[in-house]
Amino acid sequence: MENLKSVQSLTKTLPVVPFSEEMAQELLAIYGSPVYVYQSQKIQDTIQQITNALIYPQTRLCFASVTNGNVALLQIFQQAGWGLHSNTPGDVYLGLKAGFNPKQIVYSGSNLSRAEMEQMLDWQVGNFNLDSLAQLELLGDVWQNCNSDFTPLLGLRLNLPEITGDSRIGVHPAEFPQAIALAQSAKLKLSGLHFYRGTGTNATTAFTQVIDPIIRTAQKLPDWEYLDFGGGFGYPYRMEGVAFDWVLFGNELNQKLSSLERQVNLIIEPGRAAIASAALLLAKVISVKWQEEKQIIGTDTSIANLAVLSVHGGYREIVSWQNSSDAKSHLTDVCGNTTYSRDYLGKNCQLPALQIGDIIGILDVGAYGYAMSSHFLHRPRPAEVLLTNHQHRLIRQREDYSALLQNQVWE
Repeated sequence: MENLKSVQSLTKTLPVVPFSEEMAQELLAIYGSPVYVYQSQKIQDTIQQITNALIYPQTRLCFASVTNGNVALLQIFQQAGWGLHSNTPGDVYLGLKAGFNPKQIVYSGSNLSRAEMEQMLDWQVGNFNLDSLAQLELLGDVWQNCNSDFTPLLGLRLNLPEITGDSRIGVHPAEFPQAIALAQSAKLKLSGLHFYRGTGTNATTAFTQVIDPIIRTAQKLPDWEYLDFGGGFGYPYRMEGVAFDWVLFGNELNQKLSSLERQVNLIIEPGRAAIASAALLLAKVISVKWQEEKQIIGTDTSIANLAVLSVHGGYREIVSWQNSSDAKSHLTDVCGNTTYSRDYLGKNCQLPALQIGDIIGILDVGAYGYAMSSHFLHRPRPAEVLLTNHQHRLIRQREDYSALLQNQVWE
């Protein structure tokens, strides 16, 4: 029954303001506008919900830091007993700064240079899932020449079109014999298989229906010890959306893996699903105009402070502190502070009539918010703030215009 409650609590409800207008005003007065605000309790609640749902005893959860690399937030996952999933050496660097033991870090990336591979092995990253024979050969060569007693766990990222779709990433099972031979020649062994469904998948069946064929594929590895069922777990940005069913997924994995003759370890890498709901972007209304019945709101932020919406979802719920039960809603476009024609933070939203100086909140920006923010049209990036028990603290400073000159060289 507890697990059922976990799933229900991950279902999107009607958007509401997450804290008082007084708190919103206080945050903007102290940290400037716009500002990213994270709620630590939401992160901890989601960590607990996902952890409780994955009941297979040999499960290791690793937060996918590609979605958010703020060290203060990574520390919340580290202190909760999760590991870290990395796609790049930069992910690893931030994870180490957050206190993760290198053995808790899983790397599943592509196209590392020799220098980067040497750095990863020097850091003693515990687990490598490699996406090509060339990367496997490179790791073996670097490892043989590093004069270290450290031996990483090695796995292959799976490329099987009938399961993974058309993808540039991964190794086809037909290449497994060659991969095994390359590992053996370096006196290493391939002990894992990594499956990646694709980013932002909410359909639970997209994962559960492929468990059996993935297990059959993993059994082609004679030294199989772990199954990394990857990430790509989605989040329902629309209020009517239903979240990924972690309990169903956890039960299916437990049933399938527990029935195997050999005991294998399971790795799961939630990213977006674990942190998307934890943050909102506070901003101020700068201008208001009307085009017939439609309200056009100009703000002091832009799409440069959100994910690349064409890749990571083109919709975010937007709330205002001027909402009330008797306030009339108007069809509203919420626009950024650039002249870029696609600088819409929200189109055809339902918001009350707003005024200059009013506050809006763009919800669900915890994943790929700051992580994909940029200096597009040369605006400095906002601060990040962590809210815990109604107390707030700065976890990343607001940039000023000097950030635009950093690393530039001119005469």
